[in-house]
Amino acid sequence: MAKNPFQNFVVRFQSGDKVFDEGESGATMFIVQAGAVRLFRDIEEQRRDLGVMEKGDFFGEMSILEGLPRTHSAEAMEDAELIEINSATFDKMIKGNIEIAIRMLRKLSIRLREAERRLESLDVTANTLARAPVATTVGEDKNEDVEPSTGMRLEADENGVVFPLDPEETMIGRYDPVTELSPDVDLTELDLKRSVSRRHARIVDSDDGLVVIEEVGALNGTFVNGTRLAAGEPHPVEDGDRVGFGMVKLVFRT
Repeated sequence: MAKNPFQNFVVRFQSGDKVFDEGESGATMFIVQAGAVRLFRDIEEQRRDLGVMEKGDFFGEMSILEGLPRTHSAEAMEDAELIEINSATFDKMIKGNIEIAIRMLRKLSIRLREAERRLESLDVTANTLARAPVATTVGEDKNEDVEPSTGMRLEADENGVVFPLDPEETMIGRYDPVTELSPDVDLTELDLKRSVSRRHARIVDSDDGLVVIEEVGALNGTFVNGTRLAAGEPHPVEDGDRVGFGMVKLVFRT
């Protein structure tokens, strides 16, 4: 078995240990190798949880990218092993783990879009205040774009949980606390072994019919009737097919 190239950078924390505190300076980021870490902020003497980082998640990257003080605190929820990355090893880490690089770009992209939305909101508010008050019907047609139910779904045999699917494209995975993105089908509650990647696979209505496509970086495989799929290659799926995402087994229904 190949040795972890970052084995010398592993740091261990016991449950309840602080990784770092909000406001302190830092020049390292962390990748969770085992265990779980809670991120939180203290607002008016009350703790506000921001997310739980699990295996494969990372945090603290803004201290490397921007040299800013920590914007939140981090605490081990259970005994944890973290890989501590400094500026000298950052480039090596990015080249060695493309999934982290992609998720980091998504996170930065989301932050940019949120900033743009806030600016647009401020512009709209300023323009509204500058005009004479008028009646508004903003929001009355919010439901016009909601797609009707198609009956397409994924079903869990064991507990009968049903996940409705979008008629065109559905992303399947687990909630990502790094990017704060939720997949269309979130398997977090069923994935007790954390075997499903954050962005694991898609079910798409293509020119050739309904297909399953595994996302690049999904670590524990996607299966249709026991056949493991190659990442990025579409595989047809039909009513009654048994589909596996990591260790989570579901049935596709139309």
